[in-house]
Amino acid sequence: MNVKAVIWTLVILGLVGGIIAASILLTQGSKKDDNKETPQDIIYGYECKSNKCVKVLIDENNFKTAVSQSVCNLFCEEEPNAIGTLWPKPTGKTTIGNTMVHIDPKKIEIHGYRHEYYNIAKERFMRQIAAKFTDDADIINKDGKSFSVNVVTEEGDDVQKLTLETDESYKLTINDNEAYIKANSFYGARHGLETLAQLIVYDDIRRELQVVGKAEINDAPVYKHRGIMLDTSRNYYSVEAIKKIIDTMGSVKLNTFHWHITDTHSFPFEMKSQPELYKKGAYTSKKIYTHKAIGELVKYGRAVGVRLLPEFDQPAHIGEGWKEELLTCFKYQPWSHFCVEPPCGQVDPSQDEVYDTLEKIYSELYEAFDAPDWFHVGGDEVSVECWNTSSTLQAYMKNRGWGLTEQDFMKLWGDFQVKALERLDRITKTPEKVPVVFWTSRLTEVPYVDDYLDPKRYTIQIWTTGFDKKIEDLLERGYKLIMSNYDALYLDCGFGGWVTDGLNWCAPYIGWHKVYENNPKKIAGKYHEQVIGSEAAVWSEQIDDFTIDSRFWPRASALAERLWSDPQTSWRDAEHRMLVHRERLVENGVRAESIQPEWCRQNEGECPI
Repeated sequence: MNVKAVIWTLVILGLVGGIIAASILLTQGSKKDDNKETPQDIIYGYECKSNKCVKVLIDENNFKTAVSQSVCNLFCEEEPNAIGTLWPKPTGKTTIGNTMVHIDPKKIEIHGYRHEYYNIAKERFMRQIAAKFTDDADIINKDGKSFSVNVVTEEGDDVQKLTLETDESYKLTINDNEAYIKANSFYGARHGLETLAQLIVYDDIRRELQVVGKAEINDAPVYKHRGIMLDTSRNYYSVEAIKKIIDTMGSVKLNTFHWHITDTHSFPFEMKSQPELYKKGAYTSKKIYTHKAIGELVKYGRAVGVRLLPEFDQPAHIGEGWKEELLTCFKYQPWSHFCVEPPCGQVDPSQDEVYDTLEKIYSELYEAFDAPDWFHVGGDEVSVECWNTSSTLQAYMKNRGWGLTEQDFMKLWGDFQVKALERLDRITKTPEKVPVVFWTSRLTEVPYVDDYLDPKRYTIQIWTTGFDKKIEDLLERGYKLIMSNYDALYLDCGFGGWVTDGLNWCAPYIGWHKVYENNPKKIAGKYHEQVIGSEAAVWSEQIDDFTIDSRFWPRASALAERLWSDPQTSWRDAEHRMLVHRERLVENGVRAESIQPEWCRQNEGECPI
């Protein structure tokens, strides 16, 4: 046979074969597209039985009536009109229908005001919605209705600063493919958007975005101060990591980010008037928080409903960056004789330059944080042994006719507080003096607290246990309190020791259950109205950018519900909602700690004992 003829024959056969194969593939692809709503790759759906979402096999017979877990979670609750996807749960009257509306994610519109905070809130809302179907973005059914969100507030575009006195209440109404949010302030309105985002789910059976067809939610927080505290001195956190924390706080309606920005270990705050503080005190030239960066975080925080509360800890917890002649016991060894962890360091209250430096720090913090409504002045873990190492300070005290007893050093500390507050008041220049927060310490104990800390000016932050007698003593004297009792709210506890072997000082590990059950009303008893709220704290000896998500979340979410809702039921009633909420955090890029096997979320009620 002619060779050329053979070659041409093979070529023709190859082309024909290719065309046939392509035809088969196209046909199969067409069939796959036509079969979007078949159970070929969907195995399970859910049914609500005895107020629990029960997993069931899907077949041709029940496919059209099958319910996805995300939809089942919305409605399958024991309490009438409760909504199983909301965290924190609402405090006011709530009603919900029993239908879902298919909406097109590209036809969602939010109508409101022009203030930049609204623009940030809108963009954030749309990111949350898109995150619900990221894995199915190429196959989602987009033939749904348009969805309109209408926002109305009393203040309109005249958005005020977020303070502890801001009205954060809102009313959310959903009627088919329209939602209405009414609030007195922007901050209430953005909370309403947050709740609305949790009422929109992705149905992975029908591959469509759905919203509750009818609902009304009236909501407001129980506690004014709902916060977390982050230490950025022991280990540095990037601005991006802090922004992510603040963003996640907004998702659970926490409203206060307490920033413990400096400590003995490092001074990462940019000081324009005294640059040697951060140039010598920061870990590196790149590990600094500039005024510009802080200003952007303050702005973003307000847009997600979070106020930033700066802390400058004093007179202890001061060291790196400072002139050594202004300090006592700085980096002394053995450190355990003079402080609770290395490096040691306290200011010398006898020197006028200390107060001049403090005034400059106050001034620049106040400016960078855009005139915060409150200011934290630290005040914990002052060591008499540290001050007593200074011959200069001893001479100062003797010249005033004081001795060197603990009582005399408390008098020194009280005198320091008076002078330091005078410098703070000099720079704030507000009609009413800025309220200050102070950690529990020796100075907050009887009898010293009566002599040196005015309850009209000082709010005390409790870091000792929830059973400390100090709490009752302070409440009886009229002090307002913020609860951060370490036995329930120190989220760095329960990990390995770093100055010795074994576990760290505040072990054991604190589960979300204990955070949830830490009830300020039970701790404060008849004085509970003096507790303005709580904070979960992370001290960063062993934590940084790479581990912070799992330290805070979802345990800080448990605190969020305790403070927003003040639930009257136990953590057991909240457990499944917590599992749903944790998945939503992960969905939005938060590396939240896993709290149960996924099997438990898919088989509600089968794991707890």
